[in-house]
Amino acid sequence: VSTYQLRVDTFQAQHANVTVKIVPIDENDVPTQVQAASAAGTLPALLYAAAEDGVTFGAQGLTDNAATTKVINDIGRQVFYPGTLAVNQSAQAGVYYALPFTGWIQGIWYRSDWFEKAGLNPPNTWEDMLKSAAHFYKPGENQYGILVGTKPEVYTEQRFTPIAASNGAGRFDSSGNLHFNTPEMKQAIELYAELAKYNPPGPQSWRARDYYLQGKMAGFFYSTFIMDDLAIQSAAADSLTGKNFSNLAGAQFDPQLVEHTGFVPIIHHKTDAGYGVIVDMIMFKQKNPAVTQAASDFVKYLFTPHAYITWLHVAPGGNNPVIHGIADNPEFLNDPKGVFKHYGKDKMDTITSGMNDITDFSIVGGKVVPAGAVIYSKTIIPQMIYKVTQESMPVEAAMSWAEDQMKSLIGQL
Repeated sequence: VSTYQLRVDTFQAQHANVTVKIVPIDENDVPTQVQAASAAGTLPALLYAAAEDGVTFGAQGLTDNAATTKVINDIGRQVFYPGTLAVNQSAQAGVYYALPFTGWIQGIWYRSDWFEKAGLNPPNTWEDMLKSAAHFYKPGENQYGILVGTKPEVYTEQRFTPIAASNGAGRFDSSGNLHFNTPEMKQAIELYAELAKYNPPGPQSWRARDYYLQGKMAGFFYSTFIMDDLAIQSAAADSLTGKNFSNLAGAQFDPQLVEHTGFVPIIHHKTDAGYGVIVDMIMFKQKNPAVTQAASDFVKYLFTPHAYITWLHVAPGGNNPVIHGIADNPEFLNDPKGVFKHYGKDKMDTITSGMNDITDFSIVGGKVVPAGAVIYSKTIIPQMIYKVTQESMPVEAAMSWAEDQMKSLIGQL
């Protein structure tokens, strides 16, 4: 919060007639707080919240789309990673509900040194994922090919999403109707189940990253929140013990691991797909044009390099830039925790390029499908994957079960 307040103080020093007040609210309370403020006519000029909230409020007519789009154009639409704008696109082409500001990216972190020695391509296609996972799967040596989530929890759905999206599969059509039980989705589930065969034993989740940090795994799906664990000994400590898995005895920190780690942000198949979460600056409609202008000026100030970089440095790896030209900026690479210097500008460029193709199954055609959030919260897709990978349920039967569950939830909305 002190960093954010410093940015406010600096802006106010440059704009003596403007007052900016930071009001923290719990992210779970955002929808109810906004609805209450709207009813009372007290909507804030700006809200820092998830893109799903921005699109929801935009569809409700609460956002100032003209002012938002003007700020984006003033900064330069071409400066933004395309995927960050795509999730904020309104139903009208070239008009945006909210302005992307930060985000985190998911991808496959893999042992580039192992891959190079084996003559294998990076695992960025369905074929190369399968080939490498099988090649490095040596359970007799306590070594595993890949980590994909198989427990019935959110981690599993986040890892499955870009695989499905890369095959053109989703949950809804452009009209918001359920469109799940398709050949494209079936193929994605079959691939995921095949990859799961090369997991460590048992149903797995994010915790199995321990295998990678202890040198027992070739690759794993994870968000950019893992960056400090790979680079800094104190951050990695929790994954270097033997307490979490009976077949891991613990290991010393490998200072060369970050150097020997590559990153695949985009999966290539029928189309390109990635996964991540974008956090927006949401501009609400105001009765006073001067308030809107002040909010626009403040957002543009926050995108100036020094202001933006210090904001991103609050959570290295968790806050990633949504615009080009930041990831290779020397100031950005010199974060206070010393994380990014271990990666260097080339790797940071690769990591942030994941912003090009962000996928969100709940946003279709510039609209948030309300059922999407409910289906996600009920972990229906992860439960389906668990049934296939851990209970040997046939894919068709598991898909039918999942579709029935989704229809039931939609009927209750």
